[in-house]
Amino acid sequence: MTDATTAQAAACDAVTDDAFLGGAINILQPRTGYRAGLDSVLLAASAAAGGGAAVLDVGAGVGVVGLAVAWRLPHARVRMVERDVRLAALARRNIERNNLAGRVHLIEADVARPASIAVAPGLEAESFDQVLANPPFHVEGRGTAASDPIKAGANAMPDGDLERWVRFMARMARPGGSATVIHRADALQAILGALAGRFGGALVLPIHPREGEPASRVLVRAIKGNRAALQLLPGLVLHNADHSFRPLAEAVLRHGAALSLGNASAGS
Repeated sequence: MTDATTAQAAACDAVTDDAFLGGAINILQPRTGYRAGLDSVLLAASAAAGGGAAVLDVGAGVGVVGLAVAWRLPHARVRMVERDVRLAALARRNIERNNLAGRVHLIEADVARPASIAVAPGLEAESFDQVLANPPFHVEGRGTAASDPIKAGANAMPDGDLERWVRFMARMARPGGSATVIHRADALQAILGALAGRFGGALVLPIHPREGEPASRVLVRAIKGNRAALQLLPGLVLHNADHSFRPLAEAVLRHGAALSLGNASAGS
């Protein structure tokens, strides 16, 4: 058995079968370690129906973002890029089992390593209308690393890799195309710094767990080559005091509704 086959077999063990978008898509993902959740669905919901058909999901993991985009936008042609062989194997299975192989394709490459991108077919420069990313939230060496290697790789990146991710997104986006990132709220300054000079006209949506609580996430969209000023949007509140979802969050997370950055506060 080759190393690649062994790794793929390992990816198929100890997984759960989880429903997203109210059961519209079903995702195999590791039982322990890295697991996709709300952030992935919110990012996918931000993909604009009128934003163009060619969509790239950067750091796809098991494929939740790309598959949710493809389900929401029947015209979309989605490419997903993932470096971890085990997550990539699961993503391929998820593409097939959700009957989206005709419009969704997985490419194994490390977006922070230019050499791996240079030999990756399907990642032509300036060929995507919308580029989406849910980067690892932490910097390696700051805090305690996860014991699970998949979770560690998905949760933390080397110092400077956020800049490399955005540089890759700029390379992939067509002129006038969009880049959308979901991240921790305290990473906003770093995100805007990485976007500067490449993307502009940023829309920033703070995402709050509950009313009156600080934002825990930000969703940032910017346009390649745009020079417009940043806009800070009214925040999206996810939960009521009883921990149930608010109407807009329920519609987005359970029913596949769009999360328009122009009216994200409506009905929240």
